Amino acid sequence: MYDLKYTLKYNLTDSLRVLSLWDDIHAVSTLQGIVNRNAPRLYINYVVESGIEIDSYWWNKYRKPGEWLHGKDTIVYNDIISLVEAYKNDIDGAVVYDSRIAATSNVASAVAGIENLIAIRYDASPNSLYTRLVSKGPKLKVKAWLINKDGSPMFTGQGNIPETNRNSTGSIKNDPYIWFIEKYMKKGRCNGGYGAYYIDQKWRDNPMAAGMNHHTLTNHDFFVSKRAFFFDLSPWGDEPATDDTSQMIGNDLSTLKEFLSEAYRLNNGEKFCYIGGFPAWAFKYTQRAGGQHDDVATEWEFSRIISAYNAFKDADAIGYGALANASFWQHFPLEKKYPQKWVTHEELKKRGYLTEDGKVDFKNREFMIFYVGDYDASSWITQLTPTIWDHPDRGKLPLMWCISPVLQERAPMVLHNFRKTATPNDYFAAADNGAGYLMPGMLQEPRDISGLPGGLDAWANHCKKYYDKWGLSITGFVIDGHAPGLSSKGLDCYASFSPNGIVPQKVPLTLLHGDMPVLRSDEDIQQNPKEGAQRIAQRVAERPIPFHWFRNILKTPGWYVEIMEELGKLNPNIELLDAPTFFELYRIWLKQNPDAASGNVPLH
Repeated sequence: MYDLKYTLKYNLTDSLRVLSLWDDIHAVSTLQGIVNRNAPRLYINYVVESGIEIDSYWWNKYRKPGEWLHGKDTIVYNDIISLVEAYKNDIDGAVVYDSRIAATSNVASAVAGIENLIAIRYDASPNSLYTRLVSKGPKLKVKAWLINKDGSPMFTGQGNIPETNRNSTGSIKNDPYIWFIEKYMKKGRCNGGYGAYYIDQKWRDNPMAAGMNHHTLTNHDFFVSKRAFFFDLSPWGDEPATDDTSQMIGNDLSTLKEFLSEAYRLNNGEKFCYIGGFPAWAFKYTQRAGGQHDDVATEWEFSRIISAYNAFKDADAIGYGALANASFWQHFPLEKKYPQKWVTHEELKKRGYLTEDGKVDFKNREFMIFYVGDYDASSWITQLTPTIWDHPDRGKLPLMWCISPVLQERAPMVLHNFRKTATPNDYFAAADNGAGYLMPGMLQEPRDISGLPGGLDAWANHCKKYYDKWGLSITGFVIDGHAPGLSSKGLDCYASFSPNGIVPQKVPLTLLHGDMPVLRSDEDIQQNPKEGAQRIAQRVAERPIPFHWFRNILKTPGWYVEIMEELGKLNPNIELLDAPTFFELYRIWLKQNPDAASGNVPLH
């Protein structure tokens, strides 16, 4: 074990402290990825949220008698030099990168994973980590240089890109990425199944733009363990990247597409590329950083681009984007399956929802469900379990927890814990947009961005195994964003793994596709309970159907209890249902209302 929380006390207005923080966490995270690749051997303590030490929370939960880590011996290391010394035989040396060329820090993480090296920033000053680990101390051998040995830049943005036959892009930001693509991806040395989209060392210029841990260096370990590619590139093709304003317009986008194209090739177009991370909108590529586009538009554009190449993201978005120890937890022993029970028509009759002849018995009721989200990010669910899932009001109401099952890759212990501690009122559906966040309309042909064949079959195959393992049959929300809506083939794809319902943005208000109920998404309700209840009551009155869906982001069970109490005062006929009851009644209603089933909504 190693405690990195000492860096949380650093003064971020002190540039030397910022450098020290960056160097220590980057080196430890790359070391951790290597030594945890095949077994859980190194655990760190770092992430703190709402005063709770998140890494200690999860460690202590699984240290209890009968749990995975009970009785394991531990050794605590108190300084970084002794930590590296302890694992010196597990690594092959260091990759050294250039402090002045931001992109080289990400390239260093990628090279570290492939070559079994620790990433260290070149800094010849007496107290630097480079001096203490390379020049002195363990005297790590430098096996890969991303800077010339005399400290001058290896990448200049001119002439030929070093060690390749490629002309410079004209951008010292993009040239290191092209170097990596040529030397590692094109030679089949990189794992195209995993990509990491995290901010480069440009973070050091403005470390207080978001929470202190949003350098997201602790997120690197898992992707280092997978020998992934790393990048930090703008998805916009209509402006230069905000961190490289002298580049040709679209240079970042061109490099991003080359990464994705190579990953697609390495995956034979069959396996999806799992990308961890999210646009660093507080720092780059948005209006906040001098760009033209807002935050959500940038999120959606990145999603649109990656989807065209059979890639999705595990969305470590700013706010709760930091995650530690995923390389450790990836070895957590999950059960073979976590089944969930669906409701029968006989049960619905007994509970007063169906008449004896099988019709939906509304009794003047309006049926409602909440999309309890957003849980499409390993970092978010890991950080927020203590304050949201552990809330004492959980279980008082039926809630549809929408969690991406692909989070089992980096946060298996969280998903397992949810299932083992769920009440009868907790039911699970998939978050946007299935087993990973992408825009499924971009899987449909023609794919103008990539020109690739359709990816719907590959997406269905990818999602099926996760839905089957976790007993999922509902996709609680489908973000279409700026992509096309789901075609008939797209709906067929979802029906194959999400047969009990989906909630997209770009569909008719109501639809029955084969036997799969489809409901168009409605509003986000983020207000306080009183205002939120007023808005729900207003929308229910406006909507021409008796089935209602509302999305909420990071609300506690207590918030839902309060909002339903307020709603009861405004319209006691609104009833919050559990997910199986809601979607099964909706399916029955669609079958009994052919106009609604075909997308032509009747008034009720």
